Amino acid sequence: MNVSVGKDLEDYVKGKVGSGDYASVSEVVRDGLRLLREKDLLLEARLQALRGEIQKGLDQADAGQGMDGPAVMAELREFLQRRSR
Repeated sequence: MNVSVGKDLEDYVKGKVGSGDYASVSEVVRDGLRLLREKDLLLEARLQALRGEIQKGLDQADAGQGMDGPAVMAELREFLQRRSR
């Protein structure tokens, strides 16, 4: 696999190898790809958690457990006032 990364990234990778942090360019690229995969997995986990919370709210609304708009806004204002103290 051949990859073109541009002069800035190429210099950065060479610097990492030159400093002894990595033994080869391939190690730098593999580590970068591992980090990208971790980031993607973390993002997916957060997205799934958010979807779960949305579904929970929808289920509560369907069960008649919702709050009206003015009550929610009053609760949020109170929360923000406590938080800013």
